Amino acid sequence: MERTPDETGPRSAVGSGSEPSVLNSVRRDTYADSVALMRAARQLSELPGVDVASLVMATAANLRQLADAGLLTDDGREAGPNDLIVALRGEPAALASALDGVRGLLEQPDSGGSDGGVSPDEPAPRALTEADPAAALALISTPGPYAGAEALKALRCGMHAFVFSDNVPLAQEVAIKREAHARGLLAMGPDCGTALIDGVPLGFTNTLRRGRTGLIGASGTGLQQVSCLLDACGEGVRQMIGTGGRDLSAEVGGVTTLDAFELLDADPGCALILLVSKPPAPAVAERVLERARRSAKPVVACFLDGTRPYSSGRLTVVGTLRDAAYTAVRLLGGSVPEPFETPELPSPGGHLLRALYAGGTFAYEARQLLPSAVTETDGSGTEIVLPDRHLILDLGDDAYTAGRPHPMIDPTVRAAHLRAALRDPRTAVVVLDVVLGHGAGADPAGPLAAELEQVQDRERPHVVAFTVGTDRDPQGAAEQRERLRRAGALLAPNSTDAARHAVALLPNRAPRARAAADLTPAGGHA
Repeated sequence: MERTPDETGPRSAVGSGSEPSVLNSVRRDTYADSVALMRAARQLSELPGVDVASLVMATAANLRQLADAGLLTDDGREAGPNDLIVALRGEPAALASALDGVRGLLEQPDSGGSDGGVSPDEPAPRALTEADPAAALALISTPGPYAGAEALKALRCGMHAFVFSDNVPLAQEVAIKREAHARGLLAMGPDCGTALIDGVPLGFTNTLRRGRTGLIGASGTGLQQVSCLLDACGEGVRQMIGTGGRDLSAEVGGVTTLDAFELLDADPGCALILLVSKPPAPAVAERVLERARRSAKPVVACFLDGTRPYSSGRLTVVGTLRDAAYTAVRLLGGSVPEPFETPELPSPGGHLLRALYAGGTFAYEARQLLPSAVTETDGSGTEIVLPDRHLILDLGDDAYTAGRPHPMIDPTVRAAHLRAALRDPRTAVVVLDVVLGHGAGADPAGPLAAELEQVQDRERPHVVAFTVGTDRDPQGAAEQRERLRRAGALLAPNSTDAARHAVALLPNRAPRARAAADLTPAGGHA
């Protein structure tokens, strides 16, 4: 995985007094995949004296993120896009010791297990030309500037492409998807985090029962939420096709979404098609909905705009993730849970919402209820500064993951924000999502529950939490929910109900909370 590095001598940027040091070590012409880098960063950050650890390829975008996070020294600035940067902040002696273990961490095998594929004793192919010629799909996770070329190679070898990489130029994405369309193949991504193809999970995916529903989504966590709600209702997933977040933009034009419709419409094992996305460009939305109306199968489309459900032929349009899943279950002849009954709770001492999401889709959905909420915090200092307004954060955004793994991989990323919210007397309600499944941390609820337990009940604001997962996931959904419940969190069944209930708990928010009930789908579920 890692060639013998031509490593620069690490240089520290040492602050005065007790301020921490920042150290960069550059490993020339060294590549490691993003999962290995995030795993190593997490393990380094757990070492005594290491406050922050980041391992990234030295692309221009990553250098900017390291600089914004205060993690870039002169050594790092001299690195090129083929180089690996190890960036550390903490006590000087601890940083020097941590560097000694980097190679071993990168060479560790993935302990998360696999559902099949290459034997651990068999070397993985290092290039597409070395892959099994019978392979039908290539998973691409390289630095963004190189991912486009690799995706085109895969397509020209006759393989579908799942492009996990982000920071791929938009023009390259357009070229990739046009190539895929011309060849009758799928280009999932760039920046595609979730898919389930012929039962094989790709990216962040839950352990789901096989079934009759074909899912298409420009939203990774949205697909996870909807697929897990289907699973809980006894329905399963036939295929889950991620498109990447920009597919429904005006520039890309929904190429992968429309190609996925063709594939699922022609699949006799698919009984219903479900589409999840943030609102597309208007012209693209109309093109996609027109294709959905021509489908030979029922279609449920959710653009996360809070709209009341309506039907047009075989097409049903809904506005929330909950409504998308439960509408699909009803159309397939199944039944959905009883409406979520919100318990009576004492009035909170504070007056503000602090929604701290790992999933960007959940943050977007919540903003439909509080559109005036602030969407970022002041992270320029050593302490988290919370605004004097409602706050809805996507802590998986690049602004918060520079120098750290994604919060779905390392839940301690949210600890500082949660600690600040719990101790802020202005906070009335905190909202937390806990995402399980392949690729997620081993115990996502644990660090969050530990923070809740540090604050006495009489001092603490209300905490509304929900899990996204199944009992067959490695972490076990029931165990994760029980961990949160024991810590005092109120558990909601899904993201939609969690946001609605949190808003209803805010002082003087009753009129807006009632408006949230307008999201109720035809059929009576609230």
